[in-house]
Amino acid sequence: MFVTTFGQKGGVAKTCTSIHLAAHWANAGRSVVLVDADRNRSATAYASRGLLPFAVVPMEAAAKATRHADIVVTDGQASSNEEELKNLVEGSDFIVLPTTAQSRSIELTVEMACMLNKFDIPYAALIVKADARKKSSIQVARDVLQGFDIEVLRSEIPLLNAFENAETQGVTVDRAVTKNGRSDQRRMTGFFAYSQACDEIELSMPQRKVIPMPIGWNVSRLEDRCA
Repeated sequence: MFVTTFGQKGGVAKTCTSIHLAAHWANAGRSVVLVDADRNRSATAYASRGLLPFAVVPMEAAAKATRHADIVVTDGQASSNEEELKNLVEGSDFIVLPTTAQSRSIELTVEMACMLNKFDIPYAALIVKADARKKSSIQVARDVLQGFDIEVLRSEIPLLNAFENAETQGVTVDRAVTKNGRSDQRRMTGFFAYSQACDEIELSMPQRKVIPMPIGWNVSRLEDRCA
């Protein structure tokens, strides 16, 4: 399974989303590789301490590193370049568009969705940095996106200081600690939200067609067959 996070601007938790989607599946026992396709190498910097439960590799090393992976998460470039988008789309099964509830972020997500509609690829928006004190603006953002026929995941990623602490410490949010060295009280809220998003993504994935084996074909190994 190939999942890509993509956006047209920085500050929409694109790398944070990539990291935590990969972490959920890795913690579930899946073989996961995160491909850092962003020129800023944000995911590589995040993983530099070696504390994440999965490998992070640059785009140049992706072919070999992902050979035996169950799931490949790509942290895409923050760009509106249609050629870059086309290249990422061709290597994806599903695209996640992280977006905040701010109007400019919503506008850019709609523009991105319009470009994605040219390709036969499932995608969905994910509302991030959701401030619990601004539920009405979050609902407005959700309504606007859905008004443009954009699927919006039900999960919302809360606005938490724990995410900033986690990035500084090079860990996922469920392992974040405060400046005093104590476990951040709301850390699990953030990780659980991403876990729910992962479940939704898997449910939204198109089912692969199973091609029945023609009757009479022997598919056993040659060395196991009788002479």
